[in-house]
Amino acid sequence: MEKQLYEIGMIGLGTMGRNIVLNMADHGVSVAGYDKDPGKGPILLSEGAGKQLAATDNLKAFIAMLRPPRVVMLLVAPAKVVDLVLPDLLPVLDKGDLVIDAGNSFFKDTDARGKLCQEKGVHFFGMGVSGGEAGARHGPSMMPGGPRESYERVRPVLESIAAKVGGEPCVAYVGAGSAGHYVKMVHNGIEYGLMQLISESYDLLKRGLGLSNDELSATYKRWDAGALNSFLIEITATVLLKNDDKGTGRLIDKVKDAARQKGTGKWTSQDALDLQVPAPTLDLAVCQRDLSGQLEARAAVHAALGGPSPSFGGDRKAFVDQVGHALFAAMVLTYAQGLDLLRHASTAYNYGLDLAEVAKIWRGGCIIRAALLEDIRKAYAARADLPSLLADANIAGKLKARAGDLRAVVRTMAELGLPAPGLMASLSYLDGLRSGWLPTNLIQAQRDFFGAHTYERTDQPGTFHSHWGEA
Repeated sequence: MEKQLYEIGMIGLGTMGRNIVLNMADHGVSVAGYDKDPGKGPILLSEGAGKQLAATDNLKAFIAMLRPPRVVMLLVAPAKVVDLVLPDLLPVLDKGDLVIDAGNSFFKDTDARGKLCQEKGVHFFGMGVSGGEAGARHGPSMMPGGPRESYERVRPVLESIAAKVGGEPCVAYVGAGSAGHYVKMVHNGIEYGLMQLISESYDLLKRGLGLSNDELSATYKRWDAGALNSFLIEITATVLLKNDDKGTGRLIDKVKDAARQKGTGKWTSQDALDLQVPAPTLDLAVCQRDLSGQLEARAAVHAALGGPSPSFGGDRKAFVDQVGHALFAAMVLTYAQGLDLLRHASTAYNYGLDLAEVAKIWRGGCIIRAALLEDIRKAYAARADLPSLLADANIAGKLKARAGDLRAVVRTMAELGLPAPGLMASLSYLDGLRSGWLPTNLIQAQRDFFGAHTYERTDQPGTFHSHWGEA
């Protein structure tokens, strides 16, 4: 009998890699898995009993199981492990084989790895994958970028395992080079921003209005049934009801208020700064996670200055609705910042991104999936060269209807002494972007005063320098 050769190989049989393999097997794809940990393979074979699967902890045996030209997917963590895997993997591959990095890799690392593989005659592309464990198992959102012909080789498999919205798979070729990992990076930056905004709304409703966990959960559940429909709002309602299995009460009240991060939000902010694209909500979300970890400093400052003792005296029911409207407005502004970064990056890095297609594959499977993304998809489908998402008439109308609520909520949080960096940054972004004039003319005059950096005039072309100390 001929030895069976498998269609795809997976390196990394942790939770994400194993679930992707099982997802593929569910759709009739034969997959071989490899992990240096000898305990990982048996778990895969047990969970995938009866399916066309194989597993080994021997790299050469793994490669021998694959049908040439081979397709090898990597899902290893942390992403830097890819640089440890490739030196062992490339010597046992042949020209024309394809390597797919499906981890959370930094886009510049993806560019470097692509060049390394190209030197060996091996095809390579990076693919962002979002959806967590459940998404990997039952349908993620995937963002592949690199050579289009390489994507076409595996497109049928990826479309089969992707999440579906209206029958359309949440995977598509996003662009050249490291576009896939760049889009996933910005996805995660938006995710940071949305989570920060939701946490601020939670703080306002909890400390400001004194809502119980049951009342909070019911509020988010109601919001999820409306314009705020999204994965993050949905899970917020669920999280608030989880009982503490190690004590009494709700588990949320026992979770330490120090948020951690793996770096993708920071990467997004750093590259936005490099490209000179304002993304203040994303930036402040990263900063606030950092601040939350300063537990000793927070305790010391609290002891020295005291903390807020908020007491809301208005119409609670009406204000809760206003908070929901404000949250929606801020979420629109957060998506707008991320998409504007993608627009600029597409030009700077020659990605050729189609933002309508990006919004389309974010509608299902991923962490930032939301009903709003269909409106965003339509906006970019109607006009691919939108200078800002906020320039779309439909989006602008939704934002305009709620901007007053965002302003009122920010005012209330300031009065109550509750931190609202995300909401405040979102409002400032809106006010700055819609302003026909900004006071930055003074900054340019100051720069020219102390550093002779020159300035431009509104009434004449060219650049100028003045001696500002002279009358």
